[in-house]
Amino acid sequence: MSEKITFVSASDHNYYPMLREWVHCIRRHPQSAGMDICILDSGMTAEQLKILRPLVTTIIKPDWPKAIPAHKIKGREFLKACVCRPFLPEHFPGYDLYFWMDADTWVQDWRGVEAFLEGGRRKKMTLTSQADRAYPKGMRVKWLWRWPFKARSFYFSNARRAFGMKTAKEIFPYHVVLAGAFCLHKDALHWKRWQELIIKALDKGKVFTAEQLTLGIMTHLEKYPTEILPAYLHWLCEFKPLWDKERQIFVEPFLPHEPIGILHLSGFDEIRVNRAATTDFQTTDGGTIEYTYRYPYFDGETNQEVDALLKAS
Repeated sequence: MSEKITFVSASDHNYYPMLREWVHCIRRHPQSAGMDICILDSGMTAEQLKILRPLVTTIIKPDWPKAIPAHKIKGREFLKACVCRPFLPEHFPGYDLYFWMDADTWVQDWRGVEAFLEGGRRKKMTLTSQADRAYPKGMRVKWLWRWPFKARSFYFSNARRAFGMKTAKEIFPYHVVLAGAFCLHKDALHWKRWQELIIKALDKGKVFTAEQLTLGIMTHLEKYPTEILPAYLHWLCEFKPLWDKERQIFVEPFLPHEPIGILHLSGFDEIRVNRAATTDFQTTDGGTIEYTYRYPYFDGETNQEVDALLKAS
């Protein structure tokens, strides 16, 4: 029996334009032939869903994994895209590998996808972290004269609220592993434990941070098998890469200037809202250009044209 792979993402009505680009970026690569695309609907409009359905395999509107008080959700249905990630095999049964990518990501170099898939085949949680030679800060520090008196990190502040001081202190020193792109095998032990942890985190912790916090606890404290890939395979765009004019691609800022596999549009809200917005980039030959972070090969073509592209793949 052949291996069954699905890419999974989610969107509300605001992120829908980037989701359309994400679907296109997957199918633009011929290596995606035979792989499915599944979508969690976390608040798209009826018209958006009508356009999207012919382009993907399955769309479902998930329930919350547990009852959550309304004051914690505050109408933010899009948070289902966060807390439903540990439940992907239940939402989309029948696959061997689940490759989650946030809607504000896009694939530039398929080598990044292959690395995630290979780690998933080994039944390891395959992901990247917020630690790289080009990512300068791991925490925020407040100073009292010459002495640091208060250090803050994503893990510490969120774990203290959700799991208490003991867990917060234990996880404080670790780098953050990223939930925005990960691959995992259906039979991996991680799914059940991740579900348990996120249910517990939702009792006292924030809804918005629950999936990334619990992924860190499972990875760093509970030592579930993990494959942490180089940052250039899933790049946080708040830390600018370089532009290689000869190859016409984004590359990591330092030698050997490896091509970026997956770009994640973190830290650039204007570009996420406005496809036409640009920013400045340094180039590998020492110059600068004004360019966009958005996926460059999508021009709003008709639904029929995209459908033809999908059938061809």
